[in-house]
Amino acid sequence: MPRIPLGDWVNSTVDWLLDHMAWLFDFCKAVLTGFYGGINAVLQAPQPLLLAGILAVLAWWLRGTLAGLLAFAGFAFIDSMGLWSNAMVTLALVLVATITALVISVPVGIWAARSDRVSSFVRPVLDFMQTLPAMVYLIPAILFFGTGAPAGIVATLIFALAPGVRMTELGIRQVDKELVEAAEAFGTTPRNTLLRVQLPLALPTVMAGVNQVIMLGLSMAAIAGMVGTGGLGGDVNEAIGQLNVGLGAESGVAIVILAIYLDRMTSALGTEVSPLGRRAAAKARAAAKGLRTWSYRPQPQIAVIGVVILALVSGGLGILGGNGDSATTASDGDVGKGKKITIGYIPWDEGVASTFLWKEILERRGYEVKVQQFEAGPLYTALAQGSVDVQTDAWLPVTHEQYWKKYGRKLEDLGSWYGPTSLELTVPAYLKDVDSLEDLKGKASLFGGRITGIESSAGMMGLLKDKVLKDYGLDKEYKVVDSSTPAMLAELKRAYNKKEPVVVTLWSPHWAYSDYELKKLKDPKGSWGTGDGVHTLARKGFSDDAPVVSGWLKNFRMSEKQLTSLESEINKAGKGRQQDAVRTWLKENPEVVDKLAPIPAGSSAKGAGDHSAAHME
Repeated sequence: MPRIPLGDWVNSTVDWLLDHMAWLFDFCKAVLTGFYGGINAVLQAPQPLLLAGILAVLAWWLRGTLAGLLAFAGFAFIDSMGLWSNAMVTLALVLVATITALVISVPVGIWAARSDRVSSFVRPVLDFMQTLPAMVYLIPAILFFGTGAPAGIVATLIFALAPGVRMTELGIRQVDKELVEAAEAFGTTPRNTLLRVQLPLALPTVMAGVNQVIMLGLSMAAIAGMVGTGGLGGDVNEAIGQLNVGLGAESGVAIVILAIYLDRMTSALGTEVSPLGRRAAAKARAAAKGLRTWSYRPQPQIAVIGVVILALVSGGLGILGGNGDSATTASDGDVGKGKKITIGYIPWDEGVASTFLWKEILERRGYEVKVQQFEAGPLYTALAQGSVDVQTDAWLPVTHEQYWKKYGRKLEDLGSWYGPTSLELTVPAYLKDVDSLEDLKGKASLFGGRITGIESSAGMMGLLKDKVLKDYGLDKEYKVVDSSTPAMLAELKRAYNKKEPVVVTLWSPHWAYSDYELKKLKDPKGSWGTGDGVHTLARKGFSDDAPVVSGWLKNFRMSEKQLTSLESEINKAGKGRQQDAVRTWLKENPEVVDKLAPIPAGSSAKGAGDHSAAHME
């Protein structure tokens, strides 16, 4: 049967849209960015416990005393884990995606309820949207809207649209037809019938749809962390990238707390806005006299007064102490004058180490630095689109060859700061008869015929499958298992602890060689190549916008001893403390800052000449 080139058609359609509809995507991006920025600013402004108090008062009003106390305890717990700011980022993203999704889904649901033809058209579309893997939405979202919040919002709202449409249609269709006919018999217009009869009676079902939209939005928000949206999704991806169970548990629990709060509040709000719901709630409260203390709910006026008082206190503290945390580390010379620079990184150890090293150095030189974590593909896309300024972990010319071929004309190569690296297949040292790639031949049964790999998008995976295995005649014996870097390391750790045979893809430098006794399988045919350099790449035009920083980065070099010691310090520091680890390391290596970022003569004038290199968000 001839191959149907669906993928080619889709790529052609996307290219056409990018060429002819870019203005529309830019407009939508600007609207979503502004909407998200406003809500995020509101959520980030108050002191954490004061905002937790406001949210607790809302829970007290909607569900009672116990709910208010539990809400405050939950949000205080998030703050105690140091995840408050990221939790508010996630909450802002979900709120924007939910509101946007409802603006679309409720009218479509009403239209589908009033027209069988529309309903029959919409239903398969919704089925497709719900069954398509959620991560697929990230691909067009990145291409059309760039990385960051807009892409995450669009991917989230598309994934969460379906229940809003379905539940709205279902709620309206379930309204008693006799009531509708009675309204029409008294001369009520179709518009008033919808607004005064059908929608009020359908509100409980519609609010259930709102609830489902929010829950799906939260689940997608974690996935959207892969494209630089940050928040708790970024923490989840960081935990996966570093195999950090503790960080994964903390960020996961924070998402659960947000989900439970939003679930309970939206379900209670559905009761409040529905006439039937209010009547049923009043009867329930009248019957539950013994539970009055824990189920007591204040009048709306009291709740509003409480929220206003807390908001005023929060605003007052913000005015009085707004600059209290603005201390800067730019004591070594204010070259940057507060210019913004965005650094993207892949959660590989050398990438994390070099990124946070430069974040600390640039902040000491007076720049405002934002770091964002990505997978390799989205990071190169972000660089090419200009939404990220720099990345320091490009393995060229081999490992990231496919990305350089695709995006190289839109990037600047600032040179290699470490190398040569090496790619290899690795086995534990306790396997005595396996020392080279040639020794793997005929031993597939020992390893279960499996080579545990990393992300399929990684350049070394393509090289392994297309060249290395074929050169040594191993392609018929072994299957390369595509997984991820954390999954590969977890499999290595599991097999190593049990003294079982395992062969994995690995590279140098990597901390695994210091934690485990491993053997790099020799490559007598040179199939892996001579090794890469770890390059610094920048968006097109970065050198013109920031000549001082680009000059520093072009001269950036690290020895293996420096790099591995910095990686070790970061691993010891644990989650969220990368920059603290860098500061500790710099105390032991005080000469590094001045060597990597020398202050130019007449730095004030020179710094002023560094035009904004930042992607403003």
